[in-house]
Amino acid sequence: TNLLFRVSAVASVKKKKGKKVCDEEVGEIQRSADFFIQPESKATSLNTSQWPLLLKNFDKLNVRTGHYTPLPNGSNPLKRNIADYVRSGFINLDKPANPSSHEVVAWIRRILRVEKTGHSGTLDPKVTGCLIVCIDRATRLVKSQQSAGKEYVGIVRLHNAVENQHALARALETLTGALFQRPPLIAAVKRQLRVRTIYESKLIEYDPERRLGIFWVSCEAGTYIRTLCVHLGLLLGVGGQMQELRRVRSGVLGEKDNLVTMHDVLDAQWQFDHNKDETYLRRVIFPLEKLLVSHRRLVMKDSSVNAICYGAKIMLPGVLRYEDGIEVNQDIVVITTKGEAICTAVALMTTAVISTCDHGFVAKIKRVIMERDTYPRKWGLGPKATQKKAMIQKGLLDKHGKPNGSTPQDWKEHYVDYRYGGGRSSPSDLQTIRIIILKSSTW
Repeated sequence: TNLLFRVSAVASVKKKKGKKVCDEEVGEIQRSADFFIQPESKATSLNTSQWPLLLKNFDKLNVRTGHYTPLPNGSNPLKRNIADYVRSGFINLDKPANPSSHEVVAWIRRILRVEKTGHSGTLDPKVTGCLIVCIDRATRLVKSQQSAGKEYVGIVRLHNAVENQHALARALETLTGALFQRPPLIAAVKRQLRVRTIYESKLIEYDPERRLGIFWVSCEAGTYIRTLCVHLGLLLGVGGQMQELRRVRSGVLGEKDNLVTMHDVLDAQWQFDHNKDETYLRRVIFPLEKLLVSHRRLVMKDSSVNAICYGAKIMLPGVLRYEDGIEVNQDIVVITTKGEAICTAVALMTTAVISTCDHGFVAKIKRVIMERDTYPRKWGLGPKATQKKAMIQKGLLDKHGKPNGSTPQDWKEHYVDYRYGGGRSSPSDLQTIRIIILKSSTW
């Protein structure tokens, strides 16, 4: 034991000496060598290909200006506190067979204890597959998701045998493009003729013994696959009906995009209630921004965000970055610098016009998504607005900021009343013009 103790002591001494020598060498290098940052003409590029949701490839957006003041308000969609995260999220639900879509959505609302839920398009009770369930704030996107394209995998049963599998495949290819459809008898809508588009369809497998065919179809929202199967049977001359159906894609989300079951939602909420573990809820629910990743983006300054939430026009001076390929009347998404969706909008300028103009309306608001006062108010702080507030306090303007008897003449000369067409004409002048027009029309 003494020998072992001596060996370990010697080893520790050697280790200390070695460490001391190493430290001295580093210190010597730091004293003797010159350390400085060399100037570079090339700026380091930022790799944003792995950034989440609406910030992906942020560095590839066109830069209009980099001059803005970041505000501490708001947060990354994935880092919202759990209450806001649930209220502004959605679930890509694997709808079970037998309950209706409305029943499933009502169950989700009771499980999560939220005020509102909505879904991305009704599925018949017997149909399974993707049902996007939007929660609270995300229900503002329900209408856009309902009109998005859908994909289905179905089974058609033919009443009589066909020549071969190729005949069925050819008939399925024939039923593409714009088709006339009348809703089936069991549909809970008015049975009037309508046009629906089948984008693509293909036969996966055919069993001649049981006369069953499995097919895949990509179609417009509102297409009745049951009616398509009847038309397929009529085209083949043998008759047919839909046996089974599953939706494999709804809009931008499919079966492989984190599809969850009702039991997953129930377990995640139970885990949060009893163990305060929000990990499972965050795996089941996703931010609403994930539904908008296919839209062209417009990045706004933090000071412009709350004004847009209150319905202000989307003006060019508030734009920081914009994406390539924006066309007039195209649906776009307006986002913050943290990647939060402010609103969906309809573009009024193309990418080329945005790059050449310095003022004007960029887009028209379609649906505001963000709650008001998430960001602070930053309007009414300019020199003119400050002067106006001071004049209201002194009584030189009325409480609404309109001229009164005490208003100085120079203010009246430059005052614009937007209630009367935006000109500087007073109401009495406009009344005189109206009288002249009426007299001229009677002559």
